[in-house]
Order: sequence, then structure tokens, then C-alpha cells
Amino acid sequence: MKSNFRELTPREIVQELDKYIIGQDNAKRSVAIALRNRWRRQQVPSALREEIMPNNIILIGPTGVGKTEIARRLAKLAHAPFIKVEATKFTEVGYVGRDVESMIRDLVDIAVNMVREERKKAVQEKARQLALERLLDILIPVPKTPEYPGAMEAAEEAPENKHQRVRERMREKLLAGELDDRTVEIEMPADTTPMMQIFSPVGIEEMGINLQELFGNIMPKKVKRRRVTVPEALALLTQQEAQKLIDMEEVIRDAIHRVENSGIVFLDEIDKVAATGGKHGPDVSREGVQRDLLPVVEGTTVVTKYGMVRTDHILFIASGAFHMSKPSDLIPELQGRFPIRVELNSLTTEDFIRILTEPENALIKQYKALLATEGVELEFTDDAIRAIAETASYVNSKAENIGARRLQTVMTTLLEDVLFETPDSAEKKVTITGDFVRKRLKNIVEDEDLRKFIL
Repeated sequence: MKSNFRELTPREIVQELDKYIIGQDNAKRSVAIALRNRWRRQQVPSALREEIMPNNIILIGPTGVGKTEIARRLAKLAHAPFIKVEATKFTEVGYVGRDVESMIRDLVDIAVNMVREERKKAVQEKARQLALERLLDILIPVPKTPEYPGAMEAAEEAPENKHQRVRERMREKLLAGELDDRTVEIEMPADTTPMMQIFSPVGIEEMGINLQELFGNIMPKKVKRRRVTVPEALALLTQQEAQKLIDMEEVIRDAIHRVENSGIVFLDEIDKVAATGGKHGPDVSREGVQRDLLPVVEGTTVVTKYGMVRTDHILFIASGAFHMSKPSDLIPELQGRFPIRVELNSLTTEDFIRILTEPENALIKQYKALLATEGVELEFTDDAIRAIAETASYVNSKAENIGARRLQTVMTTLLEDVLFETPDSAEKKVTITGDFVRKRLKNIVEDEDLRKFIL
């Protein structure tokens, strides 16, 4: 983790989460403490450091109350590799479904890409300079050496001096954008990896084998020529040069270290694999998934295409609605690995009002920004915002409770005509009032069938 992020106190972490998530203070406090504990562990002497296990968390609450968003924002705040996995996908294929360890392999892939992108940004300026030189080589090829000795004496100016002068003039034009309409031919690596389909109980990616690298090292690398504009060529050559400047072995070492010490796995729908009945039928399969999850959560070594990865200190955040089951229905060993349990509250009308207006990515701000691209100012009165919140709250109470996601469906229906008509309208300001909201949604809210299919 980067130093400017890892030193955030739990209170500061909660303040950062408050910018995007309304309410759920208990859940924010728990994840803030868990994140700070990871930093504290790094400061502990090495002998004891290995013994300090992460406090894994179960977030309990209905859909749409912010469980996933809390985990996602936490990972972003910590610059930590993050993956969201649906626990139910491990029951979909065959007896126990997809290999549970695949989520750690996917997490390592995410970490490698994250570190690679960071390194690319760090070398971007140097890569651009090298790409510029390569592009000038294409635009002004180096002159050939004269075939007979007397040619140099006959020339008024040495060819290399003339070439350098022309090259510098071309560089000025290139940087000034005068060559943007010109096209050049550049060499790009050709993707010649053979396509193979493997039929096996375990997918090839689960075995940690990278076929592309395997065949890429055996077969000679081929290149293809592409004709592109000068700006495009500069961008493509910059990417190639940046890749050359990056030490991939160092990237992989850093990525694995991040996964092992700051990785976060979000296990959604954990309640769906909790056994609720006897030891037969689907309950056996669910318990099988739990027993497969157990060693990964407890701490094991997973084989990936980048090397061995230990899962002992990865933070696991599980979540579920637990309508039909309860955390105590999980097998005791798995329960013991999730010592912290936090119940999230259902959202009220007042929460919906805050969700619509306060977060940095609030829905009303999003729609205002969308219509601003058409040169239209969109305004909502306080009465309109309350009417939207009350409608969402009412529909949630009468239909399936999908939490804050209901606001998205209500807003889409409410603004459908506005979004459709705006490009052809001369109006430069649209004001949404409470009366407009109630009139627009009245029939849908009152008609149960319409409400079911539209909202």
C-alpha cells in the first residue's frame, strides 16, 4: 500500500467512506479498524508479524444497502488488490463447481495488472521520449554510408550533419502537431498464439498454466505492419517502449507481496451456501463449497502462473442477506474464521434523500452531468427529491426490497421523457418538481402489475 494511504486513521477512513456511502456507521467502523490493523501488523517485529491473523468480517443485510460498495471503496482507498466473488458460482457446475482457489489466481492477475499500470505511469515520460526517437527514425531514415571514399569529400555537408538538422526540424513539426494528418507504417507484434480448447473437469486457468506464454516462448515472435496516423503511432510506440522499461519480474514480486499482505476478497452471497436443512440434496453441495473455502480462508498456498501465493493474511469480507439462513448455519470452522459480524440497516426515506444528494457520485449529480453534455441545466426541487425518495421507499416495502438500487429504477422511469426529448428541444433548463414526480409515477405506483414490471 502507498504510504499516503496506509497511514489513514480509522476515523479518517470512515470520513473517506462517508463521501460515497450513507449511514451504516457500524460496518464502516469495522472495516476501518480491519484496514488500520493491516498497517499496524506491518509495523510489528517480524517474529510476531506472521502470527497476527486478519479479522475477517461478515456483513449481514439485505441487497442494496451498501455491503459491496463499502468493501470496494475500502480497497480503492488502500490501493489494495480487490476481487468480488459470488459464493454461489462454486455450486453451479457439477458437485462443487469451479475450483475455489481460482479467486486467488484472479486476484493475483488483478494485482499484476495494477502494479504494471503503476509502473507504466512512472516511466511514461521516458517511454514517450524513446517513442519520439523511434518515430523520427521512421519519418527520417538514417542516410546510407557512401559506397566510394571520394563521395564524402564531394559533398558540401556531411550527411550525418544534414540528417541531424532535418531531424530536429521534423521534431519541432511533430511536437507542434503539424504532422498529425500524416500516416506512417509501424511494426506491431502479431498475436500468433494457437487457439486451443481444453475439455477437462478443471479449467486450464485453474491449473495456473499460461498457454500464451508457453507457446510464445517456443515459437518465433512475428510482427505485422500497420499504417496509422502519426499521433496513433506515437501512442502505440510509447506503449511498446513503456513495456520494455518495466521489469516484469519485479512487477510480479510486488504484486504477489501486495496480494499476500493487502489483498481483499469480497465473498458475496455467502448465505446461499449455508446449509439450512438435513445432510442431503443441495445442502451437501453447499457444505462442500464451505469446506473448499475453509483452507483458503484459513491460510494455504495457491499455485498461480506467477508463482506460489499464501492466503494467510488476505482479508476476507463475506456478505449475505441471511433471510433464509443465519451465520450459525455455516460450518463451525468457517464461522470461526469470520469473527466479526456486522448487521447493516435497511434504508429509510431519509437515507434515500441523502443518497440522492450527498455522495460524490450521487444519482442527481450524475443526471445533471449527463444533461449538461447537451447544454441543458437540470434542477430538482427539495420537494421533488423527497417525492423520489418516498416513492422508492414505498415500492421497496410493497415489492422486492432492493435497497438503494430502487432509486436507479425510479429515476430512469421519472426522467425517461426528459432524456428522450432533450436533444431536439430548445429548452436550456429543466426543473423537476414534486408535483411532476408524483404525477409521472402515480399510475405506476398505484398499479401493482405496472409497478412489478417497470419499477
